[in-house]
Amino acid sequence: MAAVLTLALSLTAAVSSTPLSTSPFYPPPGRAPLAFAPFVESHRYGTINDSYIVVLKKDTHPSVMQNHFNFLQVAHETAPLANDGFAIGHVYEQLNGYSGRFSPSVVQQLLALPEVDFVERDQIVRIQDTQKSAPWGLARISHRSKLGFGTFSKYEYDPSGGEGVDVYVIDTGINIKHAEFEGRAYWGATMPENDVDEDGNGHGTHCAGTIASRKYGVAKGANVIAVKVLGSNGSGSMSDVVGGVEFAAKAAKEKRARAEKNHKGSVANMSLGGGKSPALDRAVNAAVDSGMHFAVAAGNDNRDACNYSPAAAEKAVTVGASTLGDERAYFSNFGDCVDVFAPGLNILSTWIGSDHATNVISGTSMASPHTAGMLAYLLSIYPSKSFDPKIQSELPTLLQRPFAVAMSSTLYVYVQALFNFLPAPIVEEPAVAPVPTPITAPQLKRALLQLATENALTDVGAKSPNLLIFNNATGL
Repeated sequence: MAAVLTLALSLTAAVSSTPLSTSPFYPPPGRAPLAFAPFVESHRYGTINDSYIVVLKKDTHPSVMQNHFNFLQVAHETAPLANDGFAIGHVYEQLNGYSGRFSPSVVQQLLALPEVDFVERDQIVRIQDTQKSAPWGLARISHRSKLGFGTFSKYEYDPSGGEGVDVYVIDTGINIKHAEFEGRAYWGATMPENDVDEDGNGHGTHCAGTIASRKYGVAKGANVIAVKVLGSNGSGSMSDVVGGVEFAAKAAKEKRARAEKNHKGSVANMSLGGGKSPALDRAVNAAVDSGMHFAVAAGNDNRDACNYSPAAAEKAVTVGASTLGDERAYFSNFGDCVDVFAPGLNILSTWIGSDHATNVISGTSMASPHTAGMLAYLLSIYPSKSFDPKIQSELPTLLQRPFAVAMSSTLYVYVQALFNFLPAPIVEEPAVAPVPTPITAPQLKRALLQLATENALTDVGAKSPNLLIFNNATGL
């Protein structure tokens, strides 16, 4: 798949991850609104000249895509783009669309085609960083109550958490040689054209460390797979981001089809954003429909998350950021589109520069990988439809297992109930009963939210849920 462009996007020194702002649909200038497909010009950080995402209607036959490419070649010859910059970029199979560089007159012709659902101007997507302090997030998600002297440095968890689960980190890449990943980090794809297979920024490595690293990770046995959609300089285009989502969804679907014995599912994390993008929201929702479990950052503008993408993708888990003091972080977006909160202020994790490097940064970018790690953790310890409380009758016999306590204690505790909405497990030797059909993305999302600690946070923002992720290792 060819990439289209190398973008300009600059890092700013602030909190990490910022999804998108919203603008309305506009009919193309000088055209009757009902005669043409919508033209989306929403952006928060700027647009990319002559670059567009074209989305076809859902019922359009795949052969029409090739007809479009033929049409575009002919149209370009009659209305060439300056400097001969015409190109087809990504082809989005699940989204049923493509990206490319076209002249304004060609875009007008595309908008007139009956099979076109909408055309979206490509835009800049951004990450942000950085703030120094100490780690605390893992301890918080394994205790119901506010952290105190005895719990501040204790992460209680199932040692097998994350095993058999792949997590696609759609970001700046991953320092896959970092010692904390213990050989469980892999390179998946690099979407920006002419970029290199490495994380030259650090943001993606930090997210991956929160998900699955030995010391800083929620799901310490999971694999992390780099899907680089932002360049090493911190730049990225929406078209590359959509391409990264498509790559991850396709790779996960192919692995699931191989029915490997120990594979328990795939999760994706996306801690980035730009402006409101129907194309990105639709791509994320399609990935979830295909079987991917998805966590996304709510954004860092202290505004309604529904005005940002991918935060507005309804089928993903949209995550706001909380603080050590159990408050909504001052920067975190809020509102109806936020599903849950997770630690996001002053988070210590892996970094670039060496195979032992660390850094502390803040943002909803850090909250989302806590949640992606939690999804991977839950998938690994019990991949079953019984996560859905509506079908408790399908609950198989469970084996009660020890949970480890990390960081400052060697104590082992037994889980008293797998989930607070399920009956207590029956201890039986020597093995767990056969697991039924794998849990679906909607079921796991529902389980995550029902497991979450209620009313733990202050000032969550208008219409936000007062929910903080919790792994139920202690029940306390």
